[in-house]
Amino acid sequence: MKSALLLAILVCLGASTLAQAQTSESREYNQMPTYGVNVVSRTTRAVKYAHRSGSTKIDFQGTNLMPGASGEAKVESKRGAMEIEVEFEGLDKPTSFGTEYLTYVMWAISPEGRSVNVGEVLVGDNRRSKLDVTTDLQSFALIVTAEPYYAVHRPSNVVIAENLIRPDTVGTSEAVDAKYELIDRGGYIPTGYHFDPVVLNSKLPLEFFEARNAVRIAKSAGAEKYAAPSYQKALSQMKRADELGTAKHVDKKVLISASREVVQTADDSREIAVKRIDANRTNADKNSQAAKLASAEAATGAANRRSVRADQATAEAQRQQQNAEADSDRNRAAAADANQATVEAQQGQRNAEAESERNRLAAADSDEQRNQAVRGREELRAELLQQFNVIFTTRDTARGLIVSLSDVLFDTGKSTLRPAAREKLAKISGIVLAYPTLRLAIEGHTDSVGSDELNQQLSEDRAGSVRDYLASQSIPAASMTSQGFGKMQPVASNDTAEGRQQNRRVELVVSGQVIGTEVGSLSLDTPLPPRP
Repeated sequence: MKSALLLAILVCLGASTLAQAQTSESREYNQMPTYGVNVVSRTTRAVKYAHRSGSTKIDFQGTNLMPGASGEAKVESKRGAMEIEVEFEGLDKPTSFGTEYLTYVMWAISPEGRSVNVGEVLVGDNRRSKLDVTTDLQSFALIVTAEPYYAVHRPSNVVIAENLIRPDTVGTSEAVDAKYELIDRGGYIPTGYHFDPVVLNSKLPLEFFEARNAVRIAKSAGAEKYAAPSYQKALSQMKRADELGTAKHVDKKVLISASREVVQTADDSREIAVKRIDANRTNADKNSQAAKLASAEAATGAANRRSVRADQATAEAQRQQQNAEADSDRNRAAAADANQATVEAQQGQRNAEAESERNRLAAADSDEQRNQAVRGREELRAELLQQFNVIFTTRDTARGLIVSLSDVLFDTGKSTLRPAAREKLAKISGIVLAYPTLRLAIEGHTDSVGSDELNQQLSEDRAGSVRDYLASQSIPAASMTSQGFGKMQPVASNDTAEGRQQNRRVELVVSGQVIGTEVGSLSLDTPLPPRP
């Protein structure tokens, strides 16, 4: 078919031109790119699936954006997760909704509105697609949206399919409507940017173009300024992917793996930038309101005091004038007293104005102290990133600093720490103990070799070994958690020995208010499950 040739479809997420920076802080915030988000209520129904009760089926129907789409899914409760097998048909190309949309993503939506990206829906030449994914939700609805790349964290409002409960679907009889947030159509193209056209080449995998979209969206979100280390790392990874894509003989598996790393790093930088921009904007608004309130209160108080003194002076002058009518000497004395009262009132007004100026300067000093605190957290975060990188490979993400331990630090197939691992972990503990408010989330991962049960147990045991050793180094147990994910969260392809070695790892997620990450907010950046 002709569609197997070059696809002359323009992808409009290109290089952007930012507006010239303004001198005023409030004007700078007004120039920041924003994404339109609407809270909407759809008729999609969430089902509460019974735990370990066997499999059941649901259907999918297309929305008015793609009425010809349909599908069927089998949902089965497994140990620790719900397994979903889906087949779709009648799917159009995602670029039909706008050139920024390159792929489809399936989402699990909880009844409370939490959206979880469960996997990418890739469309074949026959307009069909198959998907085999899992989710840890027990009650959820399923929808499919068009997206600029697979690793997005919030669905767009281009909803092309929704689940449809069948008469034979096994689940609770009282389903609830799911309410959730959607990014407006066109929201990935902030106002004030122009985009270079890019031609999709059928010889290159879709993941390569998704990587380009992810880098461009991260830049338009302000990552170049507010998440510079992560953004520069994404640019470096994108350069490597470009070299692989223009090589004489393209190894698609290697190119796909490199492109997925670009998407993950770029999306992390975008998340970091969005959070920092929001935090800065919130702090600026609070400071502005506080300054206005303090100024208004000071002006009101000064005016009240001046009015009281003026009333008192007037009353006194009137009494003095009444007495002066009977005695000219007393009249002259009263006039002198009135003049003195006027001088005192004027002096009081000048004193009040001076006090107001001192209050304004004090408010400015308070703003500077808050800014210094923010800079201090950022400098400490960068310092910790550098210290951890000397010991283990570490990256800066929206969840915090992620320290990655290779599986070569363990005995093969076991959870026993080797001496080299204990030595490096002792150095890690020395750094962490210097900051008592830091929190550690220890997460174990394996490759896909072996059974699910064996991989799950091995990942939990290895995470537990790291936690126990750190506890033996005086790190409080209450500041640590450990969890195993088995093979469910790979960072590379399991088709190669190199990829499997990267997937066998233990990660320490270091967070805390002292480095600008809210304690207890780790679930905001939960890694996505692998695509089929």
